[in-house]
Amino acid sequence: MTSQQRRVRTLAVMLGVAAVVVAADAVSKELVLRDLPGHPPIRVLGGLLTLRLTVNPGAAFGVGTSYTALIALVACGVVVYVIRMAARLRSLSWTIGLGLLLGGAAGNLGDRLFRAPGPLRGSVVDWLNLPHFPWTFNLADASITCAAVLVAILALSGVRIDGTSPARAAREARGEQLTETP
Repeated sequence: MTSQQRRVRTLAVMLGVAAVVVAADAVSKELVLRDLPGHPPIRVLGGLLTLRLTVNPGAAFGVGTSYTALIALVACGVVVYVIRMAARLRSLSWTIGLGLLLGGAAGNLGDRLFRAPGPLRGSVVDWLNLPHFPWTFNLADASITCAAVLVAILALSGVRIDGTSPARAAREARGEQLTETP
């Protein structure tokens, strides 16, 4: 496989992960907006999850409610940055992590652009709540959180976005034979 083919495949995987996140987030929000208004919170899975419709004009955990436009612009910046980083991707783990981040950011950005009260001022639809967790969130938020955990693990383990690690770079510098990993 050529370098160009690997780049195309990596970009397709990242965009595929992001598309799944955006679609699941959008569909879930539409179902929640259709079925939950006017209902008390619904406990499911033996109380593991509570479905509770809220709208959030702020950032994570309801912080910064008067900065909705700024938050939307930051989300735009995240989307652009992740897409620009895609050219450097060579690691499947990083590809999945950035796909999750891109999908989550795009999902919440869609709310900020297209929901009331208007473009760059829209509120994000949140609907999931865990026991002993005071904030309500959505699938886009969960995707961003999973991306952050995965990226932190990759960074702490020394896996770089291009698929290399400091240990691998040192072995290459010493001229040691490397075996291909899938």
